[in-house]
This record gives sequence, structure tokens and C-alpha cells, in this order.
Amino acid sequence: MIDKIIETNYPINFRKKEASELGIQLKNRNSVVLIGMKRVGISNFLRFFLNHKKIAKKYIGNEKRHLFIPVDLNDLVELEFFPFWILTLKRILDMTEKNFSQSSIKNYTERLFLDSMQSKDVFLTIESIRKSLIRLVEIGIFPTIFFIRFDRLKDIVTREFFSNLQGLLDSTNRKLTYVFTSYRSLTILSPSVFSKSSLSLFAQNIHIKPAEKKDTKIIFDTYSARYKLSLYSSLEDSFLEVVDGYIQYLQLALISLHESAVKLKNKEEFFNFLAKDERIILQSEELWESLGTIEQKVLLKIEKEQKISSDERKDASYLWDSGFITESLGKKPRVFSSLFRHYLKRIQIKDNKSGVELSKKEHVLFNFLKSKAESICEREEIVQAVWPEVEEFGVSDWAIDRLVARLRVKLKSQKAHFEIQTVKTRGYKMIAA
Repeated sequence: MIDKIIETNYPINFRKKEASELGIQLKNRNSVVLIGMKRVGISNFLRFFLNHKKIAKKYIGNEKRHLFIPVDLNDLVELEFFPFWILTLKRILDMTEKNFSQSSIKNYTERLFLDSMQSKDVFLTIESIRKSLIRLVEIGIFPTIFFIRFDRLKDIVTREFFSNLQGLLDSTNRKLTYVFTSYRSLTILSPSVFSKSSLSLFAQNIHIKPAEKKDTKIIFDTYSARYKLSLYSSLEDSFLEVVDGYIQYLQLALISLHESAVKLKNKEEFFNFLAKDERIILQSEELWESLGTIEQKVLLKIEKEQKISSDERKDASYLWDSGFITESLGKKPRVFSSLFRHYLKRIQIKDNKSGVELSKKEHVLFNFLKSKAESICEREEIVQAVWPEVEEFGVSDWAIDRLVARLRVKLKSQKAHFEIQTVKTRGYKMIAA
């Protein structure tokens, strides 16, 4: 399986700054929240960090004593507590089987998992997680649970849930650590649960910004080899400049070039080709919608080269922390990536046209939902039907919901004889209007 993970081919010095910072925190058994703008490349970085054979030795030490347990919350169909905890226990079992296939600890964890599945009891499942982690610690293992895309749980977390997470740390004498990934600080996502004072003792924040050029080049070379994509050598620098370290732009751009097989001759042609791509536009929109009103205002002021007050900078500090805005010594602050700046220019132009023609992706979604009329279309099915080309990179809930929302509006404008119903926690259903 590890051979299929493309990030294992990256050199060990990939994102050295971030890997070093994370490694120091894990060595000291401090929990961490990795924060970055949506789709900036945290998952890409973690696939490298979790699977590269030399990581623990280089950045943590005692590599044989560390057990990384990834729990990708995109695997949760239902955003509820029992599915969350049972998924966590299953991933502990998966990594135990992988690393201790012949030991009694594997059989012990398997029994705990089967008992929890049979009982479907939240408290028994948490207790089973506690027992499995204690058993790992007893044999000299330092477990780290990576809760990837933790922000998916922002609407359901409670103080009791937070207490359960803390309880697991205490039961292992703090030899367990967590790594959460999120597009926002946990204190912003769920301030009533994660207060600044409690979180400061619980986890350290590390901001993951768009990748530096040398790291972007590593990703570019690796994926170009996979897709057998060739650019004019003169365009390679333009490519790296345009995506500006934002990994979702990079991946979408490579896919678009691969699909079209078009030969672009200069930087202008290349930029115009990408700026018109529907997937890239939708990704820019997701970034824009992830920001608060004050942050959006500050972003537009900087794009217009207007002066930012100290209060505005303080209120919109996330823009600097996450890399939306870059600022070099002696130079004016600028918005990252010409693709995102192009999107900002678009949204400032008022367009009075009320066109209702379906875009390519909207058309694919419409045909798929219609082909399964009156039946529930699961989110996973929608991704496979509408975004097969990017399925391996993952498609956010926001992108699915936004595309459905656009289609709904256009169907209504066209006075179509169909409407789309939301099926909570599962997906959508097309029915006769």
C-alpha cells in the first residue's frame, strides 16, 4: 500500500521547516493543531510525514517507538459521536495489525473493536480506545493520533467530547499525542468548547502556508511524472509562479493540462487557460467563502493597494498567518497566487446577466441525479460521477454542496420539472417538482 502513496517518493527534506517543527512537538509529546487555508496541502504534507520511512528517525528520534495512527474524518459518512469513536478505534486496530501482526496486542485490540461494534455504545467504545492505547504505551510505544480534517466536526463537538479527548491523554500519562488538521483555529471553530486558555494547555498551533517554490517543484515533478505531462521548459517557472505553492491549484492545473493535451506556448496563454477552468474557479470561491466579512474586506483593500489600519490587521491576522497575504521586507503586502487575485477581480465586477445555462460540472451533476431519480445519491457517488479526475485528492463537502446549490438555483430559474432534496448526512435526491 505504501508504494502507492506518491508522497513517499518525495525527498526527506520536503517541507523541512514544517516537518522539523512538527517533529519537535511530537518528540516533546505536545499535541498540535495544523492550521491552513482550505486545500492548501496539509493532507499532502501529512501523507509524506506519515508514510516516509525516514521521518521519525530524522525529525523525532527513536523511530521504532513511535506509532502514527491517521484518522481521516472524510471517511465519516455520519457526523455523529459513535461513528467518530468507532472509526478511531478501527484505525488504531489497522495500525496495530500493520505493525504488530503476530503479537498479542493485535488480538487484544481486535477483540475490543468487535465488542464495541456489537454494543454500539459510545462509552464502551471510548473505554476500548483507552485500553488499546494503554496497552501500546505499556510495551514502550508512543502513539500519535492524526485527526485529519477535524474541522468537519465543528458543529457537533461538545465539552464532554473535549473532556473525553483529554481523558485519553491523561490515561496514557501524556504519552499519547494528537495532531488535528483544520482550516481554522479550534477556538474559532468551536469557541464554546475550545477556549483559548484550555486549548493553550491542550495543543500548540502550527500554521501551514502555501509551499515554498522548492517544495512546490518537488510536487510538480512527482505528479508530472505520474501523468506523463510535459510543459515547455520556459513555462515551468510560470506554472510554479501561478499556483504559488497552493497545492489544490497545482493538482487541478496538472489535471486540466493532462485532460486537454493542449500545448500552451507562453505565460499569457497558460494563465488564461487555467483562469477559465471551472474547477479552479470553484476552488477560489471556496477559499473566498471560508473567510469572514472583515477578512474579505481587508483582502480586497490589499488587492487594491489601499492602506490597512493596525486594527484591521489585528482583526484579519489569519490572512497573514495562513499565507493568504505575503509580505516581504520593504515591499507592499500582496495577495497570494495570480489565480486567486484574478478571482478577486471577477467578484468585484458586477455582472447583471442572469444566465441560467448549466456549466459542465452542473450538467454532469444534473444527469447523474436524474439517472437515479427518486433514489438517494450518496456523497461518495456524486464525487465519483462528477469529479472522477480529482477523486484521489479528495473533494470537500463545501464543493459538493456549492455545486448542488448552483444547480438548484438554475433549475428554478429554468422552471424545470425537477428539484433536489437534501438527505441529511448522506447526500441528495432528485424528485419531480
